[in-house]
Amino acid sequence: MVEHEDRLSRVFSALADPTRRDMVARLAAGDATVSELAAPYDVSLQAVSKHIQVLQDAGLVHRSKDAQRRPVHLDAEVFDLMTKWIERYRAQAEARYQRLDALLDRLQGKTTEDEQEQTKGAAG
Repeated sequence: MVEHEDRLSRVFSALADPTRRDMVARLAAGDATVSELAAPYDVSLQAVSKHIQVLQDAGLVHRSKDAQRRPVHLDAEVFDLMTKWIERYRAQAEARYQRLDALLDRLQGKTTEDEQEQTKGAAG
């Protein structure tokens, strides 16, 4: 469990940076080299390489050697880990909202009954 949480912490920490989130979004569309990833940013290739290393350490990406290229690939299975963690808390929040809805429905139903009794009393 601790190893799972440590990995999750690394993933969320890596995604805390907007540049890295953008890189992940771009890699979701397809593999890219460091130069291709660096193109839209006003930073050095070294800075982009450091961002990629953080993503790689978190298990979000990996690099391969393809002839003269070293493309960066998105590791989509790490999103399953994030989804499971988020889903657990989403389900808890959903249950709280359902209880609140039920309470509001009961209160509104009680108010409606009270109003009906007052209307009957005033008419009679």
